[in-house]
Amino acid sequence: MSIDWAALGSVFGVSLVATVALVGLFTLGITGLSRQERAAAQGGSAVLAVTGAYACFAACAAAVAYGIHLIVA
Repeated sequence: MSIDWAALGSVFGVSLVATVALVGLFTLGITGLSRQERAAAQGGSAVLAVTGAYACFAACAAAVAYGIHLIVA
C-alpha cells in the first residue's frame, strides 16, 4: 500500500482554505446583522449592511450546496 502524499497535502490545503473562507463569510454575515440591530437601536438604517449580510449567507448556502452536489454526483 502506497500513500500519495502530494494528493493528501493538496486535499488538506484545499479543505483548510475552504473552511476558513466559509467561516469568514458567515462571520461577515453575522457582523452585518449586528450592525443592523445597532443602527435600529440608534434610530438609523443599515440597508447596505443587511444586504451584504444576506449576500454572505447566500454565498455560504451556495458553497454548501455545491459541496453536496460534488458528493452526490
